[in-house]
Amino acid sequence: MVNVAVLVSGGGTNLQALIDYKKNAENCPYDISVVMSDKKDAFALERAKNAAIPTEIVSPYFVLGDSKAKLASREEKRLAVSDRALENCKKYKIDLIVLAGWLTVLCGGIIDRYSQRIINLHPALLPKFGGVGMWGRHVHEAVLAAGEKESGCTVHLVDSGCDTGRILIQKKVPVLPGDTPETLYSRIALQEHKALVEGVCLLANSLGKS
Repeated sequence: MVNVAVLVSGGGTNLQALIDYKKNAENCPYDISVVMSDKKDAFALERAKNAAIPTEIVSPYFVLGDSKAKLASREEKRLAVSDRALENCKKYKIDLIVLAGWLTVLCGGIIDRYSQRIINLHPALLPKFGGVGMWGRHVHEAVLAAGEKESGCTVHLVDSGCDTGRILIQKKVPVLPGDTPETLYSRIALQEHKALVEGVCLLANSLGKS
């Protein structure tokens, strides 16, 4: 069984998909050992607690303290969060890290320590509409503004860049006339759940055999 850490920032619907698959599937190759959030009030933490999964807060204000975090640069905050996440991964003996709606760009030692073992879910068809600032509604607004005929989601490996790692799985949906960011998101979200479960199982099975 591969021990997984799921990193979250928001509502946790993709985390819930992983929890539900673990609960209902035969021969699930992973176990969710911990859920970490860079937001102390993320509803994903409640989902984890309801599933009896340990949780950890890794927000910069929690890690550095309010006074230091207010003065810290973006890079310093990212490094503090990343280093605390790495400490937790060691604590829970994590094999695979899953970014499911996680907003902080990881950096530092965690990238090297978990090279080829961190996956991210992105709400567009990379390499289009990726990079800094491309998350959530911003992505769907950009897709619609560009007049794209299709969109979707991507599960990819995480490297030292932002949305630049090797693509593992993509799911496509049509962009329909009259779509808004909300209607497009609702169509993509269903595919996100499937793609993330497939991606985690793919990598977990690969790690389990190595």
